[in-house]
Amino acid sequence: MTEYAVRMRKITKRFGALIANDHISLDLRWGSIHGLLGENGAGKTTLMNILYGLYHPDQGEIEVDGHPVRIDSPLQAMELDIGMVHQHFMLVRPFTVTENIVLGLPSARRPFLDLKAATRRIEELSAKYQLKIDPSARIWQLSVGEAQRVEILKNIYLDTRILILDEPTTVLTPQEIRELFEIMRLMKADGKSIILITHKLEEILAVTDEISVLRAGKLVGNTPTDRTTRNELTRMMVGRNVLFDFSRKRTRPGRAVLKARRVSALGDKGLPALREVSFEVRKGEILGVAGVAGNGQKELCQVLSGLRPVTSGRVFLGERDFTNRPPKEFIDNQMAYIPEDRQETGLVMEAGLTKNFIIKNFDRRPFSRRGFLNGPAVKKNAGQLIEEFNIKTVSGQARAKELSGGNQQKVVLAREISSKPKILIANQPTHGLDVGATEYVRQCLLDQRGEGVGVLLISADLDEIFQLSDRIAVIFKGEIMDIIDRPDAQLELVGRLMAGSREEGAA
Repeated sequence: MTEYAVRMRKITKRFGALIANDHISLDLRWGSIHGLLGENGAGKTTLMNILYGLYHPDQGEIEVDGHPVRIDSPLQAMELDIGMVHQHFMLVRPFTVTENIVLGLPSARRPFLDLKAATRRIEELSAKYQLKIDPSARIWQLSVGEAQRVEILKNIYLDTRILILDEPTTVLTPQEIRELFEIMRLMKADGKSIILITHKLEEILAVTDEISVLRAGKLVGNTPTDRTTRNELTRMMVGRNVLFDFSRKRTRPGRAVLKARRVSALGDKGLPALREVSFEVRKGEILGVAGVAGNGQKELCQVLSGLRPVTSGRVFLGERDFTNRPPKEFIDNQMAYIPEDRQETGLVMEAGLTKNFIIKNFDRRPFSRRGFLNGPAVKKNAGQLIEEFNIKTVSGQARAKELSGGNQQKVVLAREISSKPKILIANQPTHGLDVGATEYVRQCLLDQRGEGVGVLLISADLDEIFQLSDRIAVIFKGEIMDIIDRPDAQLELVGRLMAGSREEGAA
């Protein structure tokens, strides 16, 4: 075994006129954790997709354990003991967890699958690493966080020696993040190597040995972790200082603009997902909802936007009862919604930006005139939003799928905020975004609060919840454990509530 698990030399990858990777070199040592930083669109995922065999470089060379290799497919990567957990998951949605994990693997009972043995092994690994995954659940029934755990579990099952993790902690509690880091350290102690992509600088500083920073497709720096700081890394990433502490104007919240009264609902499996949830969001405040993914957050957002029926309880916009009304009525009454999965729910990926911007109000003036789209107004709207929200795209005709994750999120944000809402529901609004895009989205939410909008912020990122919220509601297994004023909220208390442990005397 050589010193290096992977050596990538002068890797270049072009997509038409766009140079995604420009002569990038990266070394990954055996038994180390290497951090990879950069803004969305910097070329991180492209570089790792090349290592994983999804793309082939136009120029450059790759060595694995000292041997020159050409990796033309993920299957070849797996044969070289390279695994990858993608930011946007590579799972077959109609299949079960077990079926996804064994997909493409040889069976001891060939030509038959031994799903029982695989299920037992998956249950053992799930229990060992506290991943809490039901092997019989189908992927479409899982939350984003649970699907991410399936990806991690699959690579643990495969016992990969070189593992690429793309934003693996965005849906975990502080305790679970510590557990994941411990798993990574154990893998490192066993001589395995990990490349970690994350926008959370505290995490990359806590667990990595070395850090490489990309900007605009180029490698701008490489440093041992113990010789750098948070501010130095952000300057390398975005070329400027990034605001981590937001200035919050004091506001006096107004009347309630959104109310849930003892709301219950079923999940996709037909089991209770929400249990008598009650709260209110007031004008000019941010109510943060903290919780581990899969505890009813998705169902709560869908109930409050008309996408899922309520089995009992009531939903009010202001004083008007909107229980089980269709989504169009919520939209027409100035509710905006940023869903947790921008690609599945937030955007039409094959459509251009101009159409994505008007998809919720194409039938209104100025976009509609006598039953036909007003082309000049639609084009003008797209140009204004692209400029106002600094969306990096070649034109408004570009398809949503051609944008980076951060710019896709800006398209959703631009559409929802430009509708002049009274209520904004934001579910995991910075999931998978880099520090620059995260700063931008968080400031937009604070600006909406300052303009009198009632904001319901659902996030698994406790830093985000604590930075932005006026009050914090904690959800566990579909139940609101407590609602705490931000000055009274302590990280340890919120963490315990997220795990289902109530403080004595909690409401």
